[in-house]
Amino acid sequence: MLSILVVDDHPLVTDGITTMLKDTNHLQVVASCRTGWEAIQFLASNTPDIILLDINLPDMDGTNLCALIRKKNRVSKILGLTSVNETSLISNMLKQGANGYLLKNMDRTELILAIEEVLNGKIYLSKAANEKLLEQFNGIQDAVAHVPVITRREKEVLILLDEGLNGPQIAERLFLSPLTVETHRKNLLLKFNAGNTQQMLKAARGFKILA
Repeated sequence: MLSILVVDDHPLVTDGITTMLKDTNHLQVVASCRTGWEAIQFLASNTPDIILLDINLPDMDGTNLCALIRKKNRVSKILGLTSVNETSLISNMLKQGANGYLLKNMDRTELILAIEEVLNGKIYLSKAANEKLLEQFNGIQDAVAHVPVITRREKEVLILLDEGLNGPQIAERLFLSPLTVETHRKNLLLKFNAGNTQQMLKAARGFKILA
């Protein structure tokens, strides 16, 4: 029989998990704690197979508790448990040593699957969490794909335009002809899809090309 500790300050959550697992012949909720301090005291003399850990506890942050547990316990599998589907929380829990992440609206099938996956050495992320991470990744990919690619010389011209220099001044500073500077400026306008220099500079700041 595999032992499970539930760390959550809401009795309904603990009761719900216990009910979900009561008909299994290999999983058993052996204890529940409502605070991080209670969990630390319990874990001082017990090593459950699975810890279902609420990220928002009344006395401490669940990610910090996860880190504290991991310093002394490398054996128990930890599944973060929360109603908040935020990528930053997912990342922080995994960085602190969690083996997975479940949302509190999970069903019985997903709960058992998550437990089996982490016991087999895998990282488990709820379907909703996976979708959230994929959404963020796709957003980053899209942003990167749309960042204009400019040459070193174009970057120099862009910076000087941002400093308020005009074409002849930039030409003198970079030892270029005014015609060459104007060619670079026109190319930059096209790359940033801008109608004038000010629009181009604003777009460059938006892409973090200019500070």
